Amino acid sequence: MSTESTDLFRMRQRTVAIIGLGYVGLPLALLFARKGFHVLGIDLDQHKIEKLSSGESYILEVKDVEIQEAIAAKRLTPTVEYSQIDTAEAVIICVPTPLTAYGTPDLSFLTQAAREIGCRLREGQLVILESSTYPGTTREVLLPVLSAFDLVVGVDFHLAYSPERVDPGNQDYRVADIPKVISGITPNCLNRIEELYGCIFTQRHRVSTTDAAEMTKLLENSYRLINISFINELAMICDVLALNLWEIIEAASTKPFGFKAFYPGPGAGGHCIPVDPAYLAWKIKQYGIKSDFIQISNTVNRMMPMYMTQQLKLHLAPKSLSSARILVYGAAYKRDIADARESAAIELIHMLQLEAGCVMYHDPYVPSIQAGGIMLESVKLDEAMLSQVDCVIIATDHSSLPLQLLLDHAPFIYDTRNVTNGALGKAKIVRFGGGWS
Repeated sequence: MSTESTDLFRMRQRTVAIIGLGYVGLPLALLFARKGFHVLGIDLDQHKIEKLSSGESYILEVKDVEIQEAIAAKRLTPTVEYSQIDTAEAVIICVPTPLTAYGTPDLSFLTQAAREIGCRLREGQLVILESSTYPGTTREVLLPVLSAFDLVVGVDFHLAYSPERVDPGNQDYRVADIPKVISGITPNCLNRIEELYGCIFTQRHRVSTTDAAEMTKLLENSYRLINISFINELAMICDVLALNLWEIIEAASTKPFGFKAFYPGPGAGGHCIPVDPAYLAWKIKQYGIKSDFIQISNTVNRMMPMYMTQQLKLHLAPKSLSSARILVYGAAYKRDIADARESAAIELIHMLQLEAGCVMYHDPYVPSIQAGGIMLESVKLDEAMLSQVDCVIIATDHSSLPLQLLLDHAPFIYDTRNVTNGALGKAKIVRFGGGWS
């Protein structure tokens, strides 16, 4: 048998378990499967497991055929059970780490997974945490649970942290080609994750501690929150000064150094950007310090839906918002995805529900949402619908947005994404940050 055939045969015998098959875990599971591993995919959502077992995807970016190929090749085994994780050389945790109703870290999914792993942990296994969290989580939360079963980290088992770097809807970067930050509790732990992730990621970047790796993720997303909030604040300023911020950003972008463009919108959304900075703010509060940048950015981000509601009142006059029929285009937090988690568009819909006569939404990727405790279904977008509304708010700039239909049949468009720039039609147009042009 050739060396290449021997390596492939050995690879086929390797098994990893991935806990949490969402936007991070499922693409990672399929990547391992394509590289020849057998993947035990664990998720407690029975509906997800049933869909995967029948070869169906519930994530827009993941195609059915990818799942079908992995299942047919017996490289992916979806299950709700933890019972088989002792067969895996590595267990990778990709569970949600949301915020509580009080804006503090909710690690309940992580601690539940840790307990399930801990009571089944065997010698030689590698445990990797990928979920975004505050500095110290791997060492202070995960390690004590796993060590409680008389195994020594770095000797009997290995523990590592590698922050996920997934950008839903981004077709320019494949998961395997995004540089992977890796860390370990001990040098042996770091070597183990380096060997495993070296099989699937083209680039790895070592950092000294798991705390540093956790902080890396928070830096990345705090940087985005702060800059998005800053540019939204500038958009509000430009509204008052009758300046077109979109034109100004375009001009500033001609500078070949020292400037990176960020763009206005109804607010930062998704599973990371509005959440991760709050994890950092919570952690540093324990040390008696705070981040003014994060605090101010959160304030600006949260106020955007209310600001836009007030702008709508102004531009609908003399018609009262309380008697207006409003259609919001887009519920996903950004273009061409089906993810509405922490979406500013949904908060905008909620703000409008409190004041407008009637609020509807349309999103080709998000069939239903809950806004203000009310379930809404995406309405059909056609001439008849547009003839019945007083305003269309463009909250998400999906590439399938039927712009000319809106321009020709909606009486008024409030554009938060600048998609109407240069477009012509019958509709009155107001662009956020466009100087009310």
